[in-house]
Amino acid sequence: MHRRDFIGSGGALVALSLMASTPAAKATPGEQSTPRPENKPVLKVKNIAIGEGQPKVIIPTTATTEKELIDFVGKAAAREDFHLLELRVDPLENATSAEAVAALTHKVSAMLGDKLLLLTFRTQAEGGKKAISDKEYAALYRSLLEKGQFDLLDIEMYRDRALTDPLIALAHKTNRKVILSNHELHATPAAPEIISRLREQQARGADILKLAAMPKMPADVLTLLSATLEMHQRYAQRPLLTMSMGETGVLSRMSGELSGSALTFAMLGDASASGQVDLEDLNSVLQILHKGMAG
Repeated sequence: MHRRDFIGSGGALVALSLMASTPAAKATPGEQSTPRPENKPVLKVKNIAIGEGQPKVIIPTTATTEKELIDFVGKAAAREDFHLLELRVDPLENATSAEAVAALTHKVSAMLGDKLLLLTFRTQAEGGKKAISDKEYAALYRSLLEKGQFDLLDIEMYRDRALTDPLIALAHKTNRKVILSNHELHATPAAPEIISRLREQQARGADILKLAAMPKMPADVLTLLSATLEMHQRYAQRPLLTMSMGETGVLSRMSGELSGSALTFAMLGDASASGQVDLEDLNSVLQILHKGMAG
C-alpha cells in the first residue's frame, strides 16, 4: 500500500469521529466491571513506552531461512522509524526446532539494540504458514521461553488454555511481556463481542490485548474502530493492538492514536498479512495525524 492509496482517507477519519458509542460488554470474571479512569494504560519495555504518543510501529519478518532473516534484520536494525521487530517463526523452514529458533533469537536480539523483539508462531488456523497442534505449540513456546532471548511473546488466546495459561505465567516469570491475540480471518464480530474478547485477554493477564478481524464492507472497519475506542475509554488497563485486515481495513492501521490502538504493523519488503502499509508511508501518515491531533 503506497502513498497514492491514502488519498481520500481524510473522509474516512471524519466518519470515524462520528461513530456512535458501542454497547458495553459484559464484565469478564476476574476483571473490574466499572469503567476505568481516563488515564491511558502505558506499558514501558526498555526505553519504549507503548501507549504514549504515536502508535508504536512493528515490522514483521517473512524470511524462510536463517540467512534471509539475518540479512533482513541487518538492513532493518539501523533504521529509526520502527520500534519492534516481529520475528515470525512459522515461515521458517526449521520453525518447529526449538534449539534452532532459540539460537536465532539470540542473534537477532543482539542486532536490534534498543528495539524490541516480539516472537510469534502464527498458527495456520489464524492465518499463519504452518499447522501445529496445541501441545506442540505450547512445548515450542515453553522451550523458547527457557532458552531464547526476546522481549515479547504472542500467544493465541484460543489455543488450549490448560496449555497456554501456564505459558503466560512463565513469560512473566522470565520477564517477558505477553500479547494475547485473536484473528478472525473471515468476518468482523459485533462490537460487544470484540470488547468481550479483549476484556477476556486482559483478565487472563495479557500485557497487550490484540484482535484482528476481516471486514466484508467498510462499515465493519468502523465497527472494529468503534469497539477499540469503547474498550480504550471504558475498560482497558493494558495497551491495545487492533486492526481491520485487508485493503478495506487499511484505515485502522493508521488511526490508532484516535481509536486507542497503541501499536500498528508496517511492511518493510514483503507483507506478512494483507493490508499492511509500507513503513515509510505509514510513518508519514502517523506523523501528520499526531501533529494535527496535538493542535
